[in-house]
Amino acid sequence: MALPGMSLPAALGRAAGQLADPAILRVLVKSVIVTIVVFAALGIGSFALLQAFIEQWTGDMSEEIAALAAVLAIGIGGWLLFRIVALAVIQFYAEDIVRAVEARFYPEAERTARPVPFGESIGESARSAFRALAVNLLALPLALVLLVTGVGTVALFWVINAWLLGRELQDLAWVRHRLDRAEIPPLGGGTRFLLGGAIAALLTVPFANLLAPVIGAAAATHLVQSKVRRNPPPDA
Repeated sequence: MALPGMSLPAALGRAAGQLADPAILRVLVKSVIVTIVVFAALGIGSFALLQAFIEQWTGDMSEEIAALAAVLAIGIGGWLLFRIVALAVIQFYAEDIVRAVEARFYPEAERTARPVPFGESIGESARSAFRALAVNLLALPLALVLLVTGVGTVALFWVINAWLLGRELQDLAWVRHRLDRAEIPPLGGGTRFLLGGAIAALLTVPFANLLAPVIGAAAATHLVQSKVRRNPPPDA
């Protein structure tokens, strides 16, 4: 019989409440610094390429239309780029976050977990970034069409990234305990989607978007462990 598991609000609350934990705080500081540096470097390069493309594409268009095209492209592109970079970076540091949560709330799980090799961490991070980039780029034409609706583009990207994030965050928490890639993951599709949706929403809020990946990884750890452990964690 399936275990009921922890509710998503409870998992998010526990994750946010552990942000001051020194082990989490160290990862948070490192991940924020690396995310900003990588995002800035990629952003500068992407902006130069995008500017050259827009100038060529707009050709005989008026300066106003060219400027509008640039603003839309940079706005959408920057939002997508930050999300991809932030999740790729946090995936690299995920084991530290998961270990800190397990050490505090699920010591048995922390003792029996396998260490994730450096190469595997890099591979998972690269696959996650590529998957997110590919899916978002495929959705971009429809997103541009939906701009006329006012909210359609935002809703589309939220749904897509909720689906992507839910899967990625579950895998961050599950990989240390998974015995085989074919093993059925502990979280259902609905729980994964709601978790991904909550973090996708946080990623749109300034400053909160820097905390969102860490909160997501920690919350996913609670959700996964509450499904596979019969004893609920003690109150912090």
